[in-house]
Amino acid sequence: MNKQDLTQMIAQILEEMGQPPQVKAGEYHPRAPQPEAKATPYGDGDFVPDVTELDLRKLYLTENPENGEKFRKMKERTPARLGSGKAGPRYKTLTMLRFRADHAAAQDAVFSQVSEDFAAKNGMAEVQTRCHDKDEYLTRPDYGRCFDEENQRKIRAAISGTPRVQIVVGDGLSSAAIEANAMDCLQALREGLKLKGIDPGTPIFVRYCRVGAGDAIGDVTGCELVCMLVGERPGLVTDKSMSAYITYQPRTGVSESARTVVSNIHAQGTPAVEAGAHIADLIDTILKRKVSGVGLHLEAAR
Repeated sequence: MNKQDLTQMIAQILEEMGQPPQVKAGEYHPRAPQPEAKATPYGDGDFVPDVTELDLRKLYLTENPENGEKFRKMKERTPARLGSGKAGPRYKTLTMLRFRADHAAAQDAVFSQVSEDFAAKNGMAEVQTRCHDKDEYLTRPDYGRCFDEENQRKIRAAISGTPRVQIVVGDGLSSAAIEANAMDCLQALREGLKLKGIDPGTPIFVRYCRVGAGDAIGDVTGCELVCMLVGERPGLVTDKSMSAYITYQPRTGVSESARTVVSNIHAQGTPAVEAGAHIADLIDTILKRKVSGVGLHLEAAR
């Protein structure tokens, strides 16, 4: 599908969902729950009520630059910490405060939990991997890829028959990413699959989830394809980045190279609804070619 066709598909999905057009990835406009970016040029030493309100693409603190205008234009294309200035050998106070605030948000995203009623509120069955709590999830990644007998029974009870496509929402390493993006992306994904004549099936929510849990779900359900929406390890640009991992013939032991990934799904990257439409198109292609991951690229190159 070319860019024009994808744009038309997104517009159709938005119309079905009754939503306004989304912000395109190239036009950075932070959206809720983040504060709206302010263009006010705070300087070092100025009082800033909340440093996270500052748009990193507009925060230019280098003093006496040789070509400040060109540098500012370059910064508008990336939230990287460029032009942060210095005070002698140190970072400026504002730069350090923003770094610490973003680092704290990333830590909170890892250690916090998706709300207890998230699955029920969104009409999904909830299952849990072999991890008993967040600490075990972080220290035993292998437990986050499998289920005990009780949760395998829950999966069978929630999913009738053998689905062609099984959509999974997993908390992963960022609960904030799932709370902020998952349901918008899931709704667009389901609508996109319906437009292509593909049954989106019954999505399930997995707590303490690693990407490999999708393979275990493939073992239990016998599905042809798993699409997992999962919170990614947060960084200093955003703590709300989600990815989609699509695996054809998911079974325990499948190679990581067999997965097709759509990453950077968040307000500052690819908006959730746009990503959902793109994922639906990818799933359609994968089902037709019966391969995902590196194999899909090799197949397309022939």
